[in-house]
Amino acid sequence: MPGARNFCARGSAGSVIVCDTGPLVAAAIATDPDYHRCVELFTGLHLANRPIVVPAPIVAEVGYLLERYGGSRAESQFLRSLAEGDFVPMELTSGDYARMADLVDQYADFPLGTSVGTSDASVVALAERLDVPEVGTLDVRHFSVVRPKHVHTLTLLPEPPRDRQ
Repeated sequence: MPGARNFCARGSAGSVIVCDTGPLVAAAIATDPDYHRCVELFTGLHLANRPIVVPAPIVAEVGYLLERYGGSRAESQFLRSLAEGDFVPMELTSGDYARMADLVDQYADFPLGTSVGTSDASVVALAERLDVPEVGTLDVRHFSVVRPKHVHTLTLLPEPPRDRQ
């Protein structure tokens, strides 16, 4: 698995964080309103030697969004950060996909007509499998509502600004 060496070297499973799309995109695009918060988050996690795990569906989504909004250079820099172990890409298991299906079904009638989709569900399923309570996300709306099996609520990082709580 790419990045496995760094996953083991950077810290124990208890210090891992699973990352959603938003912070990865925001940290790569200086004009994003959440740029500084997300760069500070990743800087702090790296200084603390905490592995940042990225589910495979998130890798694809981030690549697409970076190319679309930041150009091919932003996309290639993200891919290099994966290759160099700054972020740890992780494939999903059949159990993860089964749990994702359960989550999509469970939250199909999410308020305002927006459900928890594949990307969000992959983050929750992987956090559950790895027993990780912290998630890197800007999607407070979905992740504050979802109730994972392993903890009462997920801890969302970076902490949402007061106007988004």
